[in-house]
Formats: sequence, C-alpha cells, structure tokens
Amino acid sequence: MELRELLYEGAKFYGIELDDKKIEQFMLYKELLKEWNEKINLTAITDDEGIIKKHFIDSISIVKSECIKDGIKLIDVGTGAGFPGIPVKIINENIEVVLLDSLNKRINFLNDVINKLGLKGIVAVHGRAEDMARKEEFREKFDVATARAVANMMVLTEYCMPYVKVGGKFIALKGPSAYEEVNEAKNAIGTLGGKLNSIVETVIIGEDIKHNLVIVDKIKSTDKRYPRKPAQIEKKPLR
Repeated sequence: MELRELLYEGAKFYGIELDDKKIEQFMLYKELLKEWNEKINLTAITDDEGIIKKHFIDSISIVKSECIKDGIKLIDVGTGAGFPGIPVKIINENIEVVLLDSLNKRINFLNDVINKLGLKGIVAVHGRAEDMARKEEFREKFDVATARAVANMMVLTEYCMPYVKVGGKFIALKGPSAYEEVNEAKNAIGTLGGKLNSIVETVIIGEDIKHNLVIVDKIKSTDKRYPRKPAQIEKKPLR
C-alpha cells in the first residue's frame, strides 16, 4: 500500500478524513523526523511505514477517547518527537496544543516542525513536568493532558494530573500492560483528584499490536503537594 493511502486509510479507520493538505503535512513531518533523527535521538522507528503506523496512526487513535473536541486546550506531557500532540493538532486545527518537553534539542525540532507545517495555535515549551505544573499559567488550566510512552501509570499520573482542570481528562496512551498498570495506580489516581473513566482498546491496521487509551476524569483539584520531586515520585510512588 502506498504511504499516503496507508495514512489515509489508517486515519479513516478512526473516523478521520484527511484532505490533501493534511496528508502533505504528515509527509513533511515524517521527513523532518528522519532528518533530525540523524542529529538527535528522537525515535528508534525510522522506516516510513513504521513511522506512519506506529507514530502517526497510533497518535490519531486518541480520537477514540471522544475527548478531542473543537476549542479544547491540550497539553502533551513529555511529548518527545511530538506524539501524540502534533498529529492531534494536524487532524483538528480548532484546538490549542502545548507540547512540553525537558530537552531543549527536542524543542528545537518541534519548533521546526511547527513552522514548516504552518501550524497555528500550538507551542513547544521547554521545562520539566514537575516544575511547570506548579506555575499558575499551567496548573489545572487544560481540558486534556496526554502522555505517550513516558512512564508507568503510578508515576505518570502524578506528572500529568496537576495540569488538568476539574472536569477535564487525562489520557495515557498505553500498551498491553495498561490494565495491570491502572490496577497498581488506583490509589495514585484517587489521591491526585482523578477517577478512572475507562480503558479503550485501539489497534493499528496490519499490525498485531493492541494498544489502550487510559482515560481518567479529573473530579477534584490536585493537592498543592503534588507533583513531588522526581526522586520522591520514582522511589515512593503513590501506591
């Protein structure tokens, strides 16, 4: 299957119709990712088909959460090479996106992608998740916080929930271990003001990989004690 067709069909599987402009944006994103990956470590997946399936379509699968609606503010915590934040922005221009990452080299890459794809209403922010979550302009200011391939749910919840406003959602893109991780993170989710909404299974066409969207509702404000320092989060997770 030709690459553009693969992308089109993969998005269509999740109810997203990509026009020519959006397909070209994804193709340019792919080329920039490969080009920058030779200078800085962005991804271990470097073949065209792998990038489209395992990065782009996997990111697009977040629409199955039914939380990606016009007008929302979304923060992608530990965005890395921009997943899922940039694909989500490409498919829905009517949302505001903040890409948060702690490595300045990756921020430079993200800014290059944003500029060359002509994306509006999206910014890349350099900072550590535990620090930025304490800033007034970020704390509990987002309708949706996302994270993909960052950490296990116990740790990830503490990094992400402080960004979500009451009534908003935290969506973690997880692999097959999602159910086990959520079970271990029940106390952390509750302590940080959340309540498990659902675990939604996703698939990638032509692959045996089954992934999951862990959707957590923010039902009350996160105590100001959180997030703690990374050493505390890692060594003493909220069991």
